[in-house]
Amino acid sequence: MSAAERLTDSLYGLGWSTVKKLPEPVAARLGRSIADLAWKRRGKGVRRLEANYARVVPDATPERLAELSRAGMRSYLRYWMESFRLPAWSAERVRTGFDPKDLHHLTDGLASGRGVILALPHLANWDLAGAWVTTELRTPFTTVAERLKPATLYDRFVAYREGLGMEVLPHSGGSAFGALARRLRAGGLVCLVADRDLSASGVQVDFFGETARMPAGPALLAQQTGALLLPVTLWYDDSPVMKGRVHPPVAVPESGTRAEKTSVMTQALADAFATGIADHPEDWHMLQRLWLADLDPAKGPA
Repeated sequence: MSAAERLTDSLYGLGWSTVKKLPEPVAARLGRSIADLAWKRRGKGVRRLEANYARVVPDATPERLAELSRAGMRSYLRYWMESFRLPAWSAERVRTGFDPKDLHHLTDGLASGRGVILALPHLANWDLAGAWVTTELRTPFTTVAERLKPATLYDRFVAYREGLGMEVLPHSGGSAFGALARRLRAGGLVCLVADRDLSASGVQVDFFGETARMPAGPALLAQQTGALLLPVTLWYDDSPVMKGRVHPPVAVPESGTRAEKTSVMTQALADAFATGIADHPEDWHMLQRLWLADLDPAKGPA
């Protein structure tokens, strides 16, 4: 492990061990202070966030983009402060920390026994939404985590999410897909963050008027298992309670090849994500390149 990797692992460990002990108002103020400092330094992540917002809000002035990126960093640090503290939250705090709309799409799908796939973009705090599902709905689910370096950091994230009641599989292609399919065929719940392609099999979609690539997994799983595919979007307001919406199911087209059906369904997911992101752009934590026009073809997927 390199010195940089050891430092990264130590900083995350410090966050989980220290921030969760702070009173909530103190943690919130700390998060805002760190966010404002990072925003003022205008590092690579902040500049990329602002460039991504420029596509979401194409008529924004430079002043408006600066406001959005500052709010975006505050939202991003709110995610981290909440995530560091989630293991110490009481069940009641988790239950009252999230208010989803149109939940019947999820509960009806689970009651049908056919399996449900929830697909989310990087909006607000998807870990809190997951903890709410396991706590309020008492429904376990399976998700996939990108392998991080160092391996000890990946292990920290797996332990953290398993502590919230999630089953976490490594993002390792076919083996993860097969396990997810088995869970769905048994009537289970699968939750996937699905607005950034992490493989060579991504599907090209129109996203805010330009071409991006998103993972094929959610659509393929729905086709192969008969599970219900539901987009979910999340956002913050000025209260301590995160808001969310479960969108109507994405239907499997009646005709076409598997690739054609996957393309149509992934575009429908992208459209639902775009609706939530356009309404609350500052809560979209996309500090990486996403659109194909921004990617170096030699580097492969986003």
